[in-house]
Amino acid sequence: MELNCTEIDDVLERFYLSPSYGLEFCIGFPGNLIVILGYLFCLPKWQSCNVYLFNLAISDLTFLCTLPRLSYLYANQQKETSYYACVINRYILHVNLYSSILFMVWLSMDRFLLIRHPARNHFLLRPRAALVVTGLSWLAVNVEVIPMIMLMLQDLQSGNWSRCNDFASLQGDVSALGYSMGLTLTGYVLPLLGLCGFSKRIAQLLQTQETAFHRRTAQYKHTLRVVASASAMFLVLYTPYHVMRNVRIASRQAWAGVRLCTRMYIEGLYILTRPLAFLHSVINPVFYFLMGDKFRKFLLAKVRKLARKTTQPREPI
Repeated sequence: MELNCTEIDDVLERFYLSPSYGLEFCIGFPGNLIVILGYLFCLPKWQSCNVYLFNLAISDLTFLCTLPRLSYLYANQQKETSYYACVINRYILHVNLYSSILFMVWLSMDRFLLIRHPARNHFLLRPRAALVVTGLSWLAVNVEVIPMIMLMLQDLQSGNWSRCNDFASLQGDVSALGYSMGLTLTGYVLPLLGLCGFSKRIAQLLQTQETAFHRRTAQYKHTLRVVASASAMFLVLYTPYHVMRNVRIASRQAWAGVRLCTRMYIEGLYILTRPLAFLHSVINPVFYFLMGDKFRKFLLAKVRKLARKTTQPREPI
């Protein structure tokens, strides 16, 4: 049976988005939950990087909790009927999308400062300063997302509050294309440049101070690899999504003159990039174990302690 071009989005939502979101939830939820519980119950003293990692885990876990509902709706070819759930879901999704890369920038900054100031005498390496940076980051991300919420409410109102569209399909008084490109620049491109910049600065610092850091060179090179890996992760996962989102919005403009089937093919490619972009919430727990000072040590010690308690034979009453 030949597939009509107008059915591409329905097929991809049912057979691609639904299982992808379900799989991301099943893998990412336990990993982020373990990290949060580990920070709360296993880490006796928090340092600046722990503040950033904890907020990153909270953001990822909150987002992952929205995936089961989306997976269920797509699997059963149902539309979101609650406009409250529609707005909250899209809000959480985009706040997580842009807070994740921003917190990773601050983690990279933290690692750079730690190499430059091993005695932790820089004010940004204090937990209190990290709390202030974290609060400002949440505020900045919410400011970035507010226009999208306004656009979504206008789109819902025009559809009699019964049509829940994704970001690339919204229509309203705000220019969706201009806003999307601005959000791409401020929420993705600039933070990515920050990640790459800190990677370069760490590499330069290691090169110029290799003699002084001779005994700890391996440790600092490990930090460089982790920061560079974070940069590569966001570059690979976020770039296709942001490119196709802007192309998708542009293809829907009257001045573009794009034919219906071409628009549907573009939408299909855009759908393919969405689970890829959200994969960061599954991968991020790896960085918690690699970048958290002493976190892995305390968590493993707690697990071993609990394991010993469960394996010890009970004394007869």
